[in-house]
Amino acid sequence: MAVSLRSTCFLQRRSCFDKPFITAPSPSSHKQSVVCFRSTKIMASLATSKVVGLSETFARLKEQNKVALISYITAGDPDLSVTAEALKLLDTCGSDIIELGLPYSDPLADGPVIQAASTRALAKGTNLNSVLSMLTKVLPDLSCPVALFCYYNPILKRGVENFMSTIREAGVHGLVVPDVPLEETEVLRREAAKKNIELVLLTTPTTPVARMKAIVEASEGFVYLVSAVGVTGTRTSVSNKVEMLLKDIKQAATKKHVAVGFGISTPEHVAQVAGWGADGVIVGSAMVKALGDAKSPEEGLKELELLTKSLKSALI
Repeated sequence: MAVSLRSTCFLQRRSCFDKPFITAPSPSSHKQSVVCFRSTKIMASLATSKVVGLSETFARLKEQNKVALISYITAGDPDLSVTAEALKLLDTCGSDIIELGLPYSDPLADGPVIQAASTRALAKGTNLNSVLSMLTKVLPDLSCPVALFCYYNPILKRGVENFMSTIREAGVHGLVVPDVPLEETEVLRREAAKKNIELVLLTTPTTPVARMKAIVEASEGFVYLVSAVGVTGTRTSVSNKVEMLLKDIKQAATKKHVAVGFGISTPEHVAQVAGWGADGVIVGSAMVKALGDAKSPEEGLKELELLTKSLKSALI
């Protein structure tokens, strides 16, 4: 996928980031698409006292020599009713962590697929309050933790302390903020820690080694390794440079878990990155596309189900 000059410049400018990176269907029709998968998850959730956070999820998987599947969707696309069902489906189909994107009007780290999803969600009136209201109802039914992907402006508008309190009350375990450089994360990290929110930081292929080490040290939950310079989106292949980047991060902080995202979209990608030593793989645009391109919510959920199961099978 071609990367716009603006997006590339944004990533270079924010290499400190080193990350680059808004007709409801019937609930019964959605339940039909996930009911066959839910029984095993229900049994699993009954066997555990509570949903654990990001770090502990990775630790438990590592004890089993397993790699985490982190699934991303955009809240409110095509609407929040479908998002609620999609979260349940992702959980029952094997997602170890779910990353939920808060729709934003200027998502500079995101490619065309997620930008379009944000636009559709915003057009439906999706906002932070409505997303949190939905999460408050849905998260108690999930057996995996959810991390919120949110640009900084909505956080600043609500107030950092208030924002952290609100998302924690809704049951959110983690937070990814793609447009705040390391030097400006001090307040975010402090307030997140107070509320037991794990603030995940990102590093990119262009991040200098010294800076990468600082980001790895500061990141909580896991380290988000962006696989390529540019924006999110499906790609035909994963750069071989990722293997070396993974080794560099592991050498910098052997106890930190590392997940690779941006451009991971097929079972082959997932297997390849896992083979390189990643602790987790993040799949976003492919899942957003499955929901967004569908002719109906039911069809979209079915496509999401098939994709998630195929990705999970590549990690077994």
